[in-house]
Amino acid sequence: MLKKALLVVLLVLVVLGIIYRELISYGYMQAKGQVSILFNTRPVAEVLQDPTLPDSLKQRLKLIGEIKQFAIDSLGLDSSGSYTEFYDQGGKPILWVLTACEKFQMKPKQWSFPIIGTFAYKGFFDTTRANTEEKTLLAAGFDTQINEVSAWSTLGFFKDPILSSMLYRGEGSLANLIIHEMTHGTLFVKDNLELNENLASFVGDYGAVRFMEAKYGKNAPQLERYEFRKRYNDALSQHIVRGANQLDSLYKKFTPSLATSLKDSLKTTKIQHIVQSSDTLLGGLVGKKYPWRGKKLPNNAFFIGYLTYHSQQNQFNKEFNERFKGNFRAYLSYLKTKYPTSF
Repeated sequence: MLKKALLVVLLVLVVLGIIYRELISYGYMQAKGQVSILFNTRPVAEVLQDPTLPDSLKQRLKLIGEIKQFAIDSLGLDSSGSYTEFYDQGGKPILWVLTACEKFQMKPKQWSFPIIGTFAYKGFFDTTRANTEEKTLLAAGFDTQINEVSAWSTLGFFKDPILSSMLYRGEGSLANLIIHEMTHGTLFVKDNLELNENLASFVGDYGAVRFMEAKYGKNAPQLERYEFRKRYNDALSQHIVRGANQLDSLYKKFTPSLATSLKDSLKTTKIQHIVQSSDTLLGGLVGKKYPWRGKKLPNNAFFIGYLTYHSQQNQFNKEFNERFKGNFRAYLSYLKTKYPTSF
């Protein structure tokens, strides 16, 4: 009887291995990449004593410590022990994210993962594998996009390290990035990527301004420069979000009988209009630097990325200012109650 039971268990494991071989293979690849990073970090305190590291970068390491402490003390974000270790990327990207979207719908492809839930993107520590999966999706008719990733959160499962690429960011941008990722470690709602990323973007934006004010003062030139860049980024983001909504409205008018060639033509015309009309933002300043300058025309996957991170900013701002009168700690407590971490 014992032998039969063991054979049954073995058979079940083999069947599950066959059914979920892709997920198992992907999980192994991601775990291997993450573990490789974690096992090759150095304590920040040790790096600060390294005579080969330029003083300018050491100051950036200290700045990250200041940002983290501000986020804990002044914003109420969880520490999770992150950003006490340093990982040197050697000047190379280490993570890529693949996004895919239906060709004539503003509907992202969803990937499901154990414990953490469903995501509208998929990360890869292996760029070759990312490119291979992208080719499969393109063959299936999806719009796709692959981006390098400058930071990510392990949601408190591990201590997230400081990546060497972070040290070359401006102060406000660095504060925004660290606070964004710490927000994920503080509040994360399973199967609701858009809410998670929009909330982290909102807190990152708000927290970065607060940090710069606390460090330099409300009328400091450092803060003015950051707020100017923020106005630029906000104008561009909201323009692209509006463009995504315009595309969504266009696609909803498509009928099954409409020829694919005509759908493609209408889609291209609309995207060209969105690109060209960015020239009017902030007196033409935004149009000079928009992210598609000199590149091929963006596709639905590009627009989905902006919806994921920026489509709810006005909603969060309105609720924060009107209902909570700018009291961030009260707002964060409310959000934790409304959206309890669910894994």
